[in-house]
Amino acid sequence: MKIDFKKEIAAYSARRGVFDIIEVPPLRYLMIDGHGDPNTQAYGDAISTIFPVAYKLKFLSKRELDRDYVVMPLEAVWWSDDMSSFTSDRDKSKWDWTALNMVPDWITDELFARAVAAAGEAPVIDRIRLGTLDEGRCVQTLHVGPFDEEGPVLADLHDRFIPSQGLRMTGKHHEIYLSDIRRTDPSKLRTILRQPVADAAS
Repeated sequence: MKIDFKKEIAAYSARRGVFDIIEVPPLRYLMIDGHGDPNTQAYGDAISTIFPVAYKLKFLSKRELDRDYVVMPLEAVWWSDDMSSFTSDRDKSKWDWTALNMVPDWITDELFARAVAAAGEAPVIDRIRLGTLDEGRCVQTLHVGPFDEEGPVLADLHDRFIPSQGLRMTGKHHEIYLSDIRRTDPSKLRTILRQPVADAAS
């Protein structure tokens, strides 16, 4: 049986126009770090490296462990010293990022190393790593539309909803790209927007 973790993990479901407070379990990811505008070669190279490794891992898992799964969508965490660069200013040159692809918890370091070796021609193969992201309590919503129209949604999340719930932001802004940007009209792109939080008093 092929497992689709988007259906198994509740955190991969979000509602448009609603901010939901959820608990995200610790999850394992392929990771590549970078800086700057996602419309540059650096971000493209990260994507062009993550997915070859992701598919090599899938095939190794299926063949050697008899455990098959659907390769998960691209994700990324984003941050900046000036959070307005995400909301009002949208100054992408100030953004730092880590491109992500979730993998099952049974993927070992040894299996990862073999997948990296098999995908050795990928552009930034020397920068990929396997790590865990433990976000815990988060607020998330589904954004439908172009990425550049996320600003008002994020401003509402950061400035109104989170404080109104007695919460504060703690981690990095997280996006999950449910649509294939190569085949989807920008007006129909579906993106989960997630923000880790904690009690404001803590």
